[in-house]
Amino acid sequence: MTNFNLLIEQDEDGWFVSEVIELSGCHTQAKTLDELIVRTKEAIELYLECEQVEKKKFIGLQQIEV
Repeated sequence: MTNFNLLIEQDEDGWFVSEVIELSGCHTQAKTLDELIVRTKEAIELYLECEQVEKKKFIGLQQIEV
């Protein structure tokens, strides 16, 4: 089993959107957070089946003001 870091946001229509930090292009959306986690796990499994993955190391999240 491998751990992955998720970036979770909520769009203007109320949908939750997740992006898997270590897997470029691996993302999904759902109406609830519980459903989002289920769908994200499915997206990760499909991504790993289809891609030769070179997993990135997650360092952190930083917010800047511009």
